[in-house]
Amino acid sequence: MKKHLRVNKALIGQKWVHNLVMTIENGRVTGLTDVNTGDDSAKPQHSYTSLTVDMHIQGTVIPGYIDTQVNGGGGIMFNQTPSFHRLRVMADAHRQFGTTTLFPTLITDQIDVIERAADAIAEAISDEHPSIAGVHFEGPHLSVEKKGVHPPRFIRKLSDRELDTYTRTDLGQVVLTVAPENVPTSVIGELVASGVVVALGHSNATYRQVERAIEAGATGFTHLFNAMSPLTSREPGMVGAALLNKCLCGLIVDHQHVHPKTVELAYKIKGPHELMLVTDAMAHVGTTQQTIPFFDRNISRQGNKLTTEDGTLAGSCLDMHSALMHCVNDIQIPLADASAMASTTPAAFTKIRDRVGDIAIGKVANFLVLDDNNALNAVWQYGQQVSGITIPNNN
Repeated sequence: MKKHLRVNKALIGQKWVHNLVMTIENGRVTGLTDVNTGDDSAKPQHSYTSLTVDMHIQGTVIPGYIDTQVNGGGGIMFNQTPSFHRLRVMADAHRQFGTTTLFPTLITDQIDVIERAADAIAEAISDEHPSIAGVHFEGPHLSVEKKGVHPPRFIRKLSDRELDTYTRTDLGQVVLTVAPENVPTSVIGELVASGVVVALGHSNATYRQVERAIEAGATGFTHLFNAMSPLTSREPGMVGAALLNKCLCGLIVDHQHVHPKTVELAYKIKGPHELMLVTDAMAHVGTTQQTIPFFDRNISRQGNKLTTEDGTLAGSCLDMHSALMHCVNDIQIPLADASAMASTTPAAFTKIRDRVGDIAIGKVANFLVLDDNNALNAVWQYGQQVSGITIPNNN
């Protein structure tokens, strides 16, 4: 079914366009018509006067968010009995905050849990779940020294059995976080050749070790600044390598993991097309639960911070829209750039930009409607409004 939406203001190709009609058919954008000129970037062209507008979207329209690091949501952790049902709960919890595409993230665990998680993802991909584009395995091939809350008893070298799981062809796009000192460059090259996106993180590697991993095909860094060897005067470490290279870096902008001024510095060095917002969200997002079990410990919420009993920072209760608002309001990053960090850049990193990440002809109609204060008013996914209020056309 075709529908025409009149939009007051939209971010199209990193530029603000005012007063246009967006045509949607079968869940994808098929036309973007300038109301003032009648110019349409779709073919065949249509004049605005020939269009019957079905709805008037008053507000600012930006692409739906893409979160590449989602450990849990809606009271559920992916590691706990991974299943398609749990994935649906997690996706629903994050969608209300503007995340229309996500990569469920399995942290360090036993091989049978990894395989069951892969089966759940394969079911979601086969079922064409609208939010799930793949999976992120964060570990278990990490550094014990930079483990964070990852259980050290499960951290290990990469086996053939695990390699077979990561390179399955029914998982959508696979992202794998490794510590380069724990995975040979030959294995990184093999993973990349099989289509896996390799990110570096939870690592105490030297600058040279990181450089060799990048030369082997690693293209990103997992939660920049957190759980990685720091930049010092005599050893640039993983942080120095991340800032110097063209690789893409995830960033948790919750004001708990990274100081706002450190975010500002990273933004000035890397720019919006090499930084991507991630939540590293735990089960707390989308629920009022304060304490949730995590392996043999508990993770508790204290305000906007999650910690274990000993005070160790344990993921976040951050949602993507809050991350964007922190960037815009507290760090003074322009909305267009913050939007790119939440959509276009993660789409490029995960190699799904041919489908999502922008409002463009041929791409899935995933977009958000913000009010004048950038509060989230409505979420659209595959051309359908799934939350919020949008004003019907009264012309």
